[in-house]
Formats: sequence, structure tokens, C-alpha cells
Amino acid sequence: MIGGKTVLAIIPARGGSKGVPRKNIRMVAGKPLIAWTIEAAKKSRYIDRCILSSEDAEIIQVAKEWGCEVPFVRPAELSQDDTPGVDPVIHAVQQVPGYDYAVLLQPTSPLRRVEDIDGCVALCVTKAAPACVTVTEPDKSPFWMFTVDTKGIMHKLIPSHDISRRQDLPKVYALNGAVYVIESSRLIQERSFLPDTTLAYRMEKQYSLDIDSEMDVMIAEALMKNGRMAPQQES
Repeated sequence: MIGGKTVLAIIPARGGSKGVPRKNIRMVAGKPLIAWTIEAAKKSRYIDRCILSSEDAEIIQVAKEWGCEVPFVRPAELSQDDTPGVDPVIHAVQQVPGYDYAVLLQPTSPLRRVEDIDGCVALCVTKAAPACVTVTEPDKSPFWMFTVDTKGIMHKLIPSHDISRRQDLPKVYALNGAVYVIESSRLIQERSFLPDTTLAYRMEKQYSLDIDSEMDVMIAEALMKNGRMAPQQES
């Protein structure tokens, strides 16, 4: 709880991942991938309850072994490849009602630290914002990106004056998928994690890895095994 507001964390983990099969329970640096997120959530000062949303029996069992509550089994129709990501979270909020804020913690962000979770929650609540999400500076600026038409001709993604120096580019941020905080009522009403006036919580790039490929798994293991960028989750 924070500022008299209750906080529910939801970890969504379906069994049908494509890029990295069974990635939510894939061993990464000695633990199932999902365990890194469960451990971070359990150390949060503000999360009152952390639950798993999954349709997969093996993922449910692993999550329980790592101390995550599983109050329901997600319906199969909310676990398809084309299911919008917001739908399972709305379902979870409706299954476990009574919390002022919902926090989405995707298991694909194992380097996310507990201070990132609490910092995002605190910013949202203290600023009385409807939502707050974690962002990071992208490796490549969209001001230097192009589309390519059917004739192979390049077109600037963002029409603008030519900028030849990186230092002169406007600073931009991208969602990193690590933490989404939103008022539960606003989530149900708008069916979006990004309502108007959503706040940005800036995260350092080295903690913003989102696992979506085998190469991402290799990078995460390398970073976590050398200890220098492992999540700071020990008391």
C-alpha cells in the first residue's frame, strides 16, 4: 500500500510463446525466467498482492514453487497468439477486485529491479496520475529511421530538417515493457495501459532488456552471470 492506495501486481505468462518456446520457465542464470520477476515483486514495498495469470499447468506449478499466488486459471481464449496484451490483465483485475492500482510485470524483463517497480508506483501515486510506465532511450533515434516503399525508395519516418550530429537530436524514449502502473478503474474503462497524461519513469538501458529471442536469452545470461548488471534483489 502507498498513500492509502492498494496495489495488485499481475504477472502474465502464457504457455504458447513463439520466439523462445516455453520462455517463461526457461532457465536463465540458474532460475526459471519468471522467478526473477516474482522475486522482485515480493520485495516491493508497495505491492499488496502479486498474482500469476496463466492457462499453462507447468507455468502455474513453477510460479507456485517460487511463491507466487495463482488464484485462477486463465481462460484459453485469453491465451491465443492474437489476444491483445491488455485483455488478460483486465481479466485478472476483474477476478481479483478491490485494488486501486494494477501493476503489470512481464516475466520477459528479468533485469528489472525492485527499485524500478517501486519508483514507478510511487511516481504514479504521488503525482495522482492515471498511469505510469517505464521507458528507456532507444539505441537508434526514430529521427534517423526510414520506411522503404515498394520501389525500394527510402522515406524519412519523421519528416524534419537534416540533423547530422547525434547530440542535436531530440531526446526520445521507448517503452521497455518492464513496469506498467495504472488505476484499475481506468484500465477497465479505457482498455489501455497508456491513457492520456500517462507519466514516464525513466529506466537505465542496462536494466531494460526485454527477452523476445534466443539472442536476448544469451545476453541476459551473460549480464546476470557476471554479476555487474544482475537485478539488485537481495536484502
